[in-house]
Amino acid sequence: TPEQKFELITRNLGEVLGADQLKATLAERDIKLYWGTAPTGRVHIAYFVPMVKLADYLQAGCHVKILLADIHAFLDNMKAPIELVQARTKYYEQVVKSILRSLGVPLEKLEFVVGSSYELSREFSMDNYKLAALVTEHDAKKAGSEVVKQVASPALSGLLYPGMQALDEEYLGVDAQFGGIDQRKIFTFAEKYLPMLGYSKRIHLMNSMVPGLNGSKMSASDPNSKIDLLDTKKEVQNKIKKAYCELGVVEGNGVLAFAKNVLFPTSELRTGHAEFVVLRPEQYGGNTVYTDYASLESDFAEEKVHPGDLKSSVAAAINTLLDPIREHFESAEMQQLLLEAYPPPAAKPKVVKQKKKHNKRPDAVDAEAEAGAEVKAVEEQLANTNLD
Repeated sequence: TPEQKFELITRNLGEVLGADQLKATLAERDIKLYWGTAPTGRVHIAYFVPMVKLADYLQAGCHVKILLADIHAFLDNMKAPIELVQARTKYYEQVVKSILRSLGVPLEKLEFVVGSSYELSREFSMDNYKLAALVTEHDAKKAGSEVVKQVASPALSGLLYPGMQALDEEYLGVDAQFGGIDQRKIFTFAEKYLPMLGYSKRIHLMNSMVPGLNGSKMSASDPNSKIDLLDTKKEVQNKIKKAYCELGVVEGNGVLAFAKNVLFPTSELRTGHAEFVVLRPEQYGGNTVYTDYASLESDFAEEKVHPGDLKSSVAAAINTLLDPIREHFESAEMQQLLLEAYPPPAAKPKVVKQKKKHNKRPDAVDAEAEAGAEVKAVEEQLANTNLD
């Protein structure tokens, strides 16, 4: 029913803008929506969160498009150099498909779209110019403040980013856009400016942000805050071991947040029921199986679960989750794609230091060099002189 679809579409979201519009649309037909990602840094494990939600949308009968926003990738302060964007776009598509396959999400119901396939068209460009004539610098900067990299002297490209994302809603032909709650300012920007171009205001669905391992936002640019999807088992264990997880403290606990936002939902999607096992030796009580996050959080707050046990259990669950993705990228073809998308930094040329002649004043060294040059000149002149 429309009511059940509404519940499925909105469950576990941080915020919904346009709930009444969503209900009205569902009363008539299934909705079309899109989720976009800019192919910049290597994909981290928090990408499982939107993927789980995309599964909800598919189950609710939504037509889902995934936008690989290649142009946005280098507009955002050149996070992805232009010459690498094409390879990174292919890499992101492979990663997203690999995550969805590991969760049992049918790919045939999804449509992948590359941004440059329509964002370079005459019509899109003209609308972009129209927006540029309407949008103030203040509004453009404010809209991108949570998403576009903030620097002391920003490039003009960062101001174009929010407007292009707003236009994506129209050119992808969707009823709604889905993203993290850090996109909220861009979403409200779109709601304000699209009607000025004669386009309809869209519905906006927002996930809560997943804290990083250090308690702050998980970011592709901060290697200490996130786990790369292709990290080795040992790297995962080491990163979790270093993560902030104080005994009995729930607030800002990145390890607990990870269990809540990734491990419980992915377990339910993969097996049909939520489950997380805290692994412990028998002398410390043995393993404990949790079927809901609230029970785990309560036991941790009451110090019934030790941070060391929680960390080792989360690391084990993450590695199980990542195994099929690692396997997919073991092929020579995927390894080559990875190398093209993220080539190793060029080695810095070695600076050869000239040997210094010690115990001589600089002027003495200069005089010696000048005398040597004069002698060489006389020798050359003699060699070229015909004495016959």
